[in-house]
Amino acid sequence: MSEILNKPEVAKIYIDARGPRFAASITTVVLAIALVTQNAWVLALQGMVFLIGAVRGPQFTPYGLIFKSLIKPRLMKEAPTEDVRPPKFAQAVGFLFALVGLIGAIAGSSAVFTVAVGFALAAAFLNAAFNFCLGCEMYLLGLRFATK
Repeated sequence: MSEILNKPEVAKIYIDARGPRFAASITTVVLAIALVTQNAWVLALQGMVFLIGAVRGPQFTPYGLIFKSLIKPRLMKEAPTEDVRPPKFAQAVGFLFALVGLIGAIAGSSAVFTVAVGFALAAAFLNAAFNFCLGCEMYLLGLRFATK
């Protein structure tokens, strides 16, 4: 699918591919806390992180900045890089799930809150544990359909 991303007319920004996985690990913990405690404020804070990642890029989120300043300097291997567009899309999807969860909390529907947070948690866990970014794969699949 990398051939889909290789369009000469698009300026490319590359990020350390290990950063989003680190961020997904923190996101998994935060979303698990939100789910267990049914705390909308925790979800709102995570939603803000998702929004920053969707608008500016995951490298500008608090988790990305922690990775850049504390984790990356301690890693020995050469950094694998990836195009920032799929992770930005994944952050936007995460933001939408957080928004739906918050709307559910405001409306008094714990079921909507639980399902929305559960889906976001599952996606974050897939990335953290198995290095499988569901949102990134959705982005690439969408590009594939758009180019046909």
